[in-house]
Amino acid sequence: MQRTGGIDIAIDLVIEIENEPGAVARVAAAISDAGVNIAAATCIGTGANVELHILVPHAEAAKHALGISHLVVSREREVVVVDVEDRPGVLADLTRTIARAGVDLDLVYVATRDRVVFGSPDLDGLRAALQT
Repeated sequence: MQRTGGIDIAIDLVIEIENEPGAVARVAAAISDAGVNIAAATCIGTGANVELHILVPHAEAAKHALGISHLVVSREREVVVVDVEDRPGVLADLTRTIARAGVDLDLVYVATRDRVVFGSPDLDGLRAALQT
């Protein structure tokens, strides 16, 4: 992760997996067996296939480990990771700030150690909104 102005820039990896028992466990095991920690994860979808979004401190190592296990990263992109206080209203405050800046969000999930992950087609606008 890259720190700029009080927020982190990280890589969100998306792995498309079959929606079946053990699918998330296979991804988690491949990454942990390589000694890489998963800092955040969210699984999205209801059909036969789902998207598993993961945030790891070492994206290249995670992609390599997944490849060895015949799991493929279908997409990756930069996201903004913000340290937050664990209290009611924090997400509402942050997303209101982002909305006032006119920035559209297309990804939000919670990470370990009281952090929130934001994705937007306007990453520069998102960074600027959160640094004010």
